[in-house]
Amino acid sequence: MRSLTIDAVVETWPIAGAFVIARGAKREATVVVAQVSDGTITGRGECVPYARYGDTVAGVRDAILGLRGTLRDRASLARQMPAGAARNALDCALWDYEAKRSGTSAAQLAGLTQLHSFTTAYTISLDRAEAMATSAAAASHTMPLLKLKLGGAGDVARLRQVRAACPQARLIADANEAWTPELLPSLMAIAAETGVELIEQPLPAGAERRCGARRPAPGAGVRR
Repeated sequence: MRSLTIDAVVETWPIAGAFVIARGAKREATVVVAQVSDGTITGRGECVPYARYGDTVAGVRDAILGLRGTLRDRASLARQMPAGAARNALDCALWDYEAKRSGTSAAQLAGLTQLHSFTTAYTISLDRAEAMATSAAAASHTMPLLKLKLGGAGDVARLRQVRAACPQARLIADANEAWTPELLPSLMAIAAETGVELIEQPLPAGAERRCGARRPAPGAGVRR
């Protein structure tokens, strides 16, 4: 296959209110959109560059455009570019391109002959305990699985008040590295008490090595 033409553009979308996590607040979402084309068929994919992982919007766009004249297919992409936001956008664009070119769906190309629906999590932004409880209660009427953004200090109150406000909702949590090894056992115990099924990214990268002598009780933070 001859090389595909590549383009990349930056799009910015406003967020209703603010999306708040332990690392800061966002009032708009910035995505890099990649397109690959053979002149007739065009595939499209996108990504969100994260500064936490060393990405910049300009750097990701430049990385995508840097493969102009050399990109042929997904196999060559995996050899030409390391895993990350730029490769994700191009990989999605190539799946879209191949599906359109073959007249089938990306799912069928991936060997998935039958698709099933899955429940996804609705995110509750980091805020005061009372505000998060109010937001969670409102969302739980139509959203059975809630993802709570946590921030370390004040998380005990957040977890307890959210659980009190929506006793039937399934809860998972994402601390975005805001917890510490010292706080981990007590916060895990509260997570178990309030029926949190999963805790995402509780510690800063590498900090889990300091937790060997202070492991939480078996089963903490998990409810089946």
